Amino acid sequence: MKVKTWGTVFTLLAIQAAADDQALPGGQWLAPKAKLGRELFFDASLSSPAGQSCASCHEPKRAFTDPDKRIPTSEGVISGRFGSRNTPTVMYAAFSPAFHYDEQEGLFVGGQFRDGRAATLEEQAKQPFLNPVEMANPSRTAVVEKVRQAPYARLFEEVYGRGALDDTERAYDLIADAIAAFENIRAFNRFSSKYDAYLAGKVKLSPRELRGLKVYEDPAKGNCAACHPNRPSEEDSPPLFTDFTYDNLGVPKNPDNPFYALPPEFNSAGRDFADRGLGASVGSVAEDGKFKVPTLRNIAITGPYMHNGYFQTLRGVVEFYNNRDVKPACRDAMTRERDALKQGCWPAPEIADNVNHDELGNLGLTEREMDDLVAFLNTLTDGYRPLQ
Repeated sequence: MKVKTWGTVFTLLAIQAAADDQALPGGQWLAPKAKLGRELFFDASLSSPAGQSCASCHEPKRAFTDPDKRIPTSEGVISGRFGSRNTPTVMYAAFSPAFHYDEQEGLFVGGQFRDGRAATLEEQAKQPFLNPVEMANPSRTAVVEKVRQAPYARLFEEVYGRGALDDTERAYDLIADAIAAFENIRAFNRFSSKYDAYLAGKVKLSPRELRGLKVYEDPAKGNCAACHPNRPSEEDSPPLFTDFTYDNLGVPKNPDNPFYALPPEFNSAGRDFADRGLGASVGSVAEDGKFKVPTLRNIAITGPYMHNGYFQTLRGVVEFYNNRDVKPACRDAMTRERDALKQGCWPAPEIADNVNHDELGNLGLTEREMDDLVAFLNTLTDGYRPLQ
């Protein structure tokens, strides 16, 4: 590890992150395309009816996740309509490679959304506008027409040229392009956690955090680094804490998921709904129940956790990883996390096929080791200021 080089990089990133903190409110520091993307990202008039923006479910102060942590999935602009999945953070999403199948590894890699159904950040940006349980616009034409009437329409043409909004299909692509440009700024990719400062040699971890790091990296313990790499690359770029692959962790159904109660036009299966994840995206039952490995950056503040928000606590996630295959199955498959922990059981997986039993489920961690691991995970929150 090149500590001196990474220390310089960390300092530059911290300076840029501070500038981007100022950029979000007013946009005065942004390049024109990113500034346009910011306008689009925060524009609540781009839903139907007006009232919901990208930022409504991706709040900057919440590491670009849903600010309402009481509900496991996000409510759309139309009251009572909820998605089936917990909203993932947009932070560091720009680093995900385009969705593809790695022939050598025999795995699907990259893409956007929890199921990889969008190959790129640009493709991802197009979908919420038209999703009936999100921003609910009837067509691309409706979205583009709203942008034509927006105060930033002139900026749109300054960025993409006169007449850029005339052709609906091209304009819709450019809207997504601008949003992706905004999501590439340093405010989304800060690398400013305590752990980053530790890698840069600017701070020491506490004894508990160091013990947690050891558990995290030890193949015979947590083995977290197998899917969430935590060391700089050979090129000395900072770790992203994800390998961008897909996995079925055996997560139970979430009894508090409001998607179950949606009418048949949105959820024909009712409470029998089972989220196939990647399997549905690629049309293969061999991939059922698999979801994208998330970055662990900012994990302490991005709960609830897992694709359906089943876990309210990070400690619960760690315990599930530790003893999922050791504890008995709960009698009720709809048992909540807090009740499962009290009863000493875990509910059956939402999708039992393809569950990863090789890397988790029986880790043998002690209570202290689990607590230490959570302490280490808390060092991954951006915004740490080592000089204060």
